[in-house]
Amino acid sequence: MKPYPFTAVVGMPDLRLALVLSSISPAVGGVLVRGEKGTAKSTMVRALAGLLPGVDVVDGCRFSCDPAAPDPVCPDGPHAAGAPAHRRPARLVELPVGAAEDRVVGSLNLEKALAEGVTDYQPGLLAAAHRGLLYVDEVNLLHDHLVDTLLDAAAMGRATVEREGVSVSHAARFVLIGTMNPEEGELRPQLLDRFGLTVEVASSRDPQQRVEVVRRRLAYEADPDGFAAGYASADAALAAEIEAAQQLLPSVKLPDDALRQIAEVCASFEVDGMRADIVTARTAVAHAAWAGRDEVGTEDIRVAARLALPHRRRRNPFDAPGISEEQLEQALRDAQPPDGDGPDDGGPDDSGPDDGGPGPDDGGPAPDGGPSGPPPSEDSDPRAQPGSAPQKTVAAGDTFRARVFRVKGTGEGERGRRSRALTDTGRTIGVQPPSVRDGRPHLVATIRAAAPHQRSRGRSGPVLEVRSPDLRFALREGREGNLVLFCVDASGSMGARARMREVKTAVLSLLLDAYQRRDKVGLVSFRGGAAELALPPTISVEAAAARLEGLPTGGRTPLAEGLLEAARVLRVEAIRDPRRRPLLVLVTDGRATSGADAVARSQAAAGLLAGVTTIVMDCETGRMRLGLAAELARHLGAEHVPLSEVAAESLASAVRERTGRAA
Repeated sequence: MKPYPFTAVVGMPDLRLALVLSSISPAVGGVLVRGEKGTAKSTMVRALAGLLPGVDVVDGCRFSCDPAAPDPVCPDGPHAAGAPAHRRPARLVELPVGAAEDRVVGSLNLEKALAEGVTDYQPGLLAAAHRGLLYVDEVNLLHDHLVDTLLDAAAMGRATVEREGVSVSHAARFVLIGTMNPEEGELRPQLLDRFGLTVEVASSRDPQQRVEVVRRRLAYEADPDGFAAGYASADAALAAEIEAAQQLLPSVKLPDDALRQIAEVCASFEVDGMRADIVTARTAVAHAAWAGRDEVGTEDIRVAARLALPHRRRRNPFDAPGISEEQLEQALRDAQPPDGDGPDDGGPDDSGPDDGGPGPDDGGPAPDGGPSGPPPSEDSDPRAQPGSAPQKTVAAGDTFRARVFRVKGTGEGERGRRSRALTDTGRTIGVQPPSVRDGRPHLVATIRAAAPHQRSRGRSGPVLEVRSPDLRFALREGREGNLVLFCVDASGSMGARARMREVKTAVLSLLLDAYQRRDKVGLVSFRGGAAELALPPTISVEAAAARLEGLPTGGRTPLAEGLLEAARVLRVEAIRDPRRRPLLVLVTDGRATSGADAVARSQAAAGLLAGVTTIVMDCETGRMRLGLAAELARHLGAEHVPLSEVAAESLASAVRERTGRAA
């Protein structure tokens, strides 16, 4: 089946331009495409491969060496000058989310390295993508260490594999393209910054454009070859323009005035580090070549800044990417040279990202599909009980560095940064049983297993004879991400403005900690006469933060219902994701006032959570305290943490105070 034509994709000029500029200059650093599901992100990326010029490669080289400038340390080399070569199309290599590290960077045969003293290297996806495109769909679901490996290779142009003292390096220059749905969780800011350009895409709200999208898709499915043939000439013309821009790129000049404008723009947006300046400069040069100019001008810088800066100006992980058009124009005017700059005429598809679409701050839908805009401060809640106090929402204060709470024992869950776990990364703590044939080899244990058999195997010479049964693999301990389920008391007793502000601030700080530790999070709230799952378990901590901000309070305290709902959620999630261990954070003052025998039912419900690592965050304040939350913690076998001790600094102060008293 023919791939969908690039020029047949309707709309999305910003994504089209970003992909073209990255193809012209791979040094830009690739493109991250953020957008809701069903917006043809993957379709456009896959169609891009057909526009790229073919590449000349040395015959028999698994690493696609250029015959005009072969890699001097190519594992399949060295290649002699004038070596036989052939031309092949540029590749689009797709990296599955569940790929193992050896599949990405390649693997070394330890058995041959020890027994024969030779380096038997099997190239991975980075080698296959050399001089082409590497595409990662749902890149935000990829393990962080793999994303880091990809970005390092894309930035350095080389991939290196080191195993037990054996090292192999090869060229790996490719255009890295990642797509993601923000509803499923964000990339960490450190990884987000490593992508050169970022584009936000959304489905069109124009009925005519939506009709055209459906019409073209149905026509393609009915006759893929005929549909592709109808756009062949347009795709060929675009491919010729890209190739012409690639040839012009080395001769494009970047004058000092343009560099000064770039520095002024990046400084005005207070981006961290110098990567933003470098990427903006490279993108501006690529845009000038795309427009057919031999010198960078203000328009090139304007377009480059719109693509390179939005994801670099986030000051908080929960901040949405964006850029102020007024601030950008002001920065460009401030850096404008007195005698004017270079030509400003636009090239093909000269427009930058469209920031005019609706979003969570201006009435559009929130990323998680929840309520948009800031939560109302005094709105009544339709679920209020008759005769109860008005339901209100209270905003959280500034977050702080929270204490680290960990799940007891050692797990085997998804990689993260919270609790102890047996993983394939981390420090080596032992050797796997001989029956386990997975993971990284343990060199010393392998030699010990092979040593007693050397005489019976007729070994001659200094080379150790190692056979497959001798191989031993390391047992490693690292950290895992957990399911952090917040069960929040939103009853009237929590509704005092000052108290609820403190509660939301503490929970938001714990959410920030969960974000940094790559946890999955969920939110249960209880008030009035029932409990509800406000947010099903998700890796989108941003969605949890948004739901928390809009959480209303009021009514009686159905503590038993809250505990029962939490137990139900954990039971269902144990079936869906059995390897991810739970951490329950119960936020309450310990009161139970809803229904008959509220206290007895709460104690019975606590029995359903036996074995679950639980933190009871005690929200009771004032001089006269009942200690109900501490009593509840005893029934749950949980750690009791007063609200004032959630901050890491408060714990350190308490330890210093106790130490001083003991002295």
